[in-house]
Amino acid sequence: MPAPTPLIDLLFVIAPHSLLLDIAGPAEAFRLANLHRERRGLPPRFRLRFCGPVAAPPTSVGLALADLEPLPDRLVAPTWVVLVGQPSAELARLTPAIAATAKWLGRILGGALAAAETPHRLITICSGALLAARAGLLVGLRCTTHHELLPALRALSPGAEVVDNRVFLVDGPLASSAGITAGIDLALHLIAEDCGEALAASVAEDMVVYLRRSPRDPELSPFLIHRRHLHAAVHRVQDAILAAPERDWDMAALAAVGFVTERHLLRLFLEHAGVSPLGYLQSIRLERARQSLERGASVTRAAESAGFRSDLQLRRAWSRQWGGSPRDSVRAASPAGAGLPGRRRSNVSRPPD
Repeated sequence: MPAPTPLIDLLFVIAPHSLLLDIAGPAEAFRLANLHRERRGLPPRFRLRFCGPVAAPPTSVGLALADLEPLPDRLVAPTWVVLVGQPSAELARLTPAIAATAKWLGRILGGALAAAETPHRLITICSGALLAARAGLLVGLRCTTHHELLPALRALSPGAEVVDNRVFLVDGPLASSAGITAGIDLALHLIAEDCGEALAASVAEDMVVYLRRSPRDPELSPFLIHRRHLHAAVHRVQDAILAAPERDWDMAALAAVGFVTERHLLRLFLEHAGVSPLGYLQSIRLERARQSLERGASVTRAAESAGFRSDLQLRRAWSRQWGGSPRDSVRAASPAGAGLPGRRRSNVSRPPD
């Protein structure tokens, strides 16, 4: 009889003022994974543990935690170390607790993560990546964090490959996520890798996660990313594109909506939205096509509904933006595509356990 698979210690490292949802969201996902394994007649896979440099730290919302384990001297079982984020106001100060935790991380994980076929993993949620950077654990690895913290992460770990605008990334033993809800997305992804897509989908249903995001998904929605400005003409044009991306838009038609000349519209878009009008149109059409594919549309229908002139035009735009082809998304969204990168809807709500 084969030996039973050892439990994975899920070790949450909690410094004072940690973001409570960064802890509770992923922890609940892993708890539910154990519950669904039990319902399938399987043993638990994860052992949740909570440790930190102080035993009773306050969290971001003022609620204090109690009876945290001290930072362990060594890892005695396969361990996934989870580093959670802190509010921005706390990140500017290198407190004794953070300094001690970074030193501990470097000692405990520095060699462990580099070992071939290591059973250990480092998971960072939001600004937890900055703590990993202080410990020197990100060098040579692809990682991400909250979009507002990307410059700080690059400064703390110039040897890391910091990737913009991703919900989460997995590079070998490192898994990093962009922020609060992205930590739940990452937990579901890791559960799917270890316990199977079907079980991860059951967990997502329990948590009423309407749309599971993948490593290919951007952190910022294309519908929002270029709208952090106050210019009325640019907003008018963006609203018109969002309302009907399938229209045969050209610069003259867009300029007419904005009541400006074509040259002036281009200048306004570049200044206020950071993208050209046609570049913005392309990003909206791509996102519309992707959503259509994930609802079951054919590539031809998705191209048509999003405003592309042909399948070929959609394929070329898709390849330039994301690599691969639209068919990858079709396979990922289908039952036969379980395990491929993609997003799965969870539209069945059950009472919480």
